[in-house]
Amino acid sequence: MAGRLAGKVAIVTGAGSGIGAATARVFHREGAQVVLADVSGAQEAIAKELGDGAISVHTDVRSGESVQAMIQAAVSTFGRLDVLYNNAGIDGELHKVGECPEEAWDAVQAVNLRGVFLGIRYGIPAMLASGGGSIVNTASMAAMVAFPNMASYCAAKGGVVMLTKTAAAEYAAQNIRVNAINPGSIRTAITDRLPADMMDAIIKANPIPRIAEPEEVANLALFLASDESSFITGAEMVIDGGYTLL
Repeated sequence: MAGRLAGKVAIVTGAGSGIGAATARVFHREGAQVVLADVSGAQEAIAKELGDGAISVHTDVRSGESVQAMIQAAVSTFGRLDVLYNNAGIDGELHKVGECPEEAWDAVQAVNLRGVFLGIRYGIPAMLASGGGSIVNTASMAAMVAFPNMASYCAAKGGVVMLTKTAAAEYAAQNIRVNAINPGSIRTAITDRLPADMMDAIIKANPIPRIAEPEEVANLALFLASDESSFITGAEMVIDGGYTLL
């Protein structure tokens, strides 16, 4: 039986770990040819594990030149681009707004917001050449509610949501859909680095009182990447155990 992404070419950024690695595996399992992009180098082992139909590309999403090379790798290797999952992100340093160093602010914005912009900016022309596609962006429940000492992260993820909606409105008629995922407490390197008391408080506040696994987000990304979501664009899909309901 054909997979849900059979015949499609997909790029996943931040594919070396966490949600990105889980999504690359799910996309490949469902029939996509996958470009695993990351700055860490960890994506190389995952691409080797996946085998045929998967390649790794060293990508710094802060750099327009690097992102263009990533897009070109997909097109030159597999012939087209159908799915782009802008997932790469960092947590950054914890500071109150009135004490946040400019460099700490800029570091988070460069990856979490500029990186998504660059992916959309250079992914769209490739998708137009292929007749359309699906772009999925990782935002966060931090785009919806405030987390003290994480102003740059919250602001960047809020920016991702509005960038998603704007791009969706601009390109819907050209068969490009753009949606965002707002994860809550997911077991990743970022949540592993958060203070234990902060994570405990978040988990206890979840109506579903646990942390989620990266594969749960990957399954949502799969739905948005596939033709099953063909009438969905500009949406924020929340996967947070109900945290933002309260």
